Amino acid sequence: MIGMWTLFKKEILRFWKVSFQTVAAPVITALLYLLIFSHVLESHVQVYPGISYTAFLIPGLMMMSLLQNSFANSSSSLIQAKVMGNIVFLLLTPLAYWEVFLAFLAAAIIRGIVVGGCVWLVSLFYIDLPVAHPFLILAFAVLGGGMLGALGIIAGIWAEKFDQMAAFQNFIIMPLSFLSGVFYSIHSLPPFWQKVSHLNPFFYMIDGFRYGFFGTGDIDPTVSLAMVAVSFLALSVLTLQMLKSGYKLRG
Repeated sequence: MIGMWTLFKKEILRFWKVSFQTVAAPVITALLYLLIFSHVLESHVQVYPGISYTAFLIPGLMMMSLLQNSFANSSSSLIQAKVMGNIVFLLLTPLAYWEVFLAFLAAAIIRGIVVGGCVWLVSLFYIDLPVAHPFLILAFAVLGGGMLGALGIIAGIWAEKFDQMAAFQNFIIMPLSFLSGVFYSIHSLPPFWQKVSHLNPFFYMIDGFRYGFFGTGDIDPTVSLAMVAVSFLALSVLTLQMLKSGYKLRG
């Protein structure tokens, strides 16, 4: 397990060495969302009875930041290695494909949780969030980070240049994040768009994560947990197959 542990440490150090860019920058972005939306809508919107809009917003911003940074960690590492040509040093190592997968996945989850945790710490200056179900919070954080970490590996393997990676993030990750109920409850949408929202796996991650804090949400948290777990498993199987076959990694 020394090889897998070494690759894991390398991935952790890779983002930690530039933590101002990889941790502080997304936290500041989430803080700006919080300041703007809470200032404009706090006195006009109450999504759940007894829960202020600012409180409602914070778990969504935490999870959105967690998901986006988990994806960014694994995808950026692979695309940089491919473009710079040093992916060969990873392919020449005596690591099994599942060891590479676990190392990248674990590092992506940790970066996501670190960023999400920092958003939570900053939010304490505004409001003290309740914690109704800590196990659900942890479960959705780990599964959500794992799901986006696996998706990041898939994107990093598929993309051959930086603009393809940017397109993947701008046209898939960002829209799914913003249309997942971060800033609103899907019950405020027309029936058609509520049904469309149920097709978005990000919705289940954010709604289940929010349920862990407040004990209330748009749907049953067990349904959300099952959907996220199945999505994570499916993406993990696909990622392992791509790594095993050497798709777009070996000539």
